[in-house]
Amino acid sequence: MSQKEKILIIEDDVFLGDLISKKLKQEGFEVIHATDGQQGIEKAKETNPDLILLDLILPEMDGFEALKTLKSTVETDSIPVIILSNLGQKEDVERGFDLGADDYLIKAHFTPDEIIKRVRTPLK
Repeated sequence: MSQKEKILIIEDDVFLGDLISKKLKQEGFEVIHATDGQQGIEKAKETNPDLILLDLILPEMDGFEALKTLKSTVETDSIPVIILSNLGQKEDVERGFDLGADDYLIKAHFTPDEIIKRVRTPLK
């Protein structure tokens, strides 16, 4: 049996994090969860996930800062990152891509099923 693909969710909203986590597990992914940017960076280094789902509004260190750190750290710079945020302003989206995000999803616009489809794209 092939090894499960690992997804690291960096999300401080427990309800949403659990919802996405359950959906990913149902789809056969292994899920790791962090609730702030700093913890997310540490878990990314420890677990070497196949993909990171990153919220931008986080305690301690925001998602932009976490993304910048992930993309400038040798152990994590090649991990695809999908931003999943309520920040939908053009400037936020552009900043996310400029910092190295592979995709940008606005939470209110995507169902869990659609999020799974977008997660699968960079993993192919």
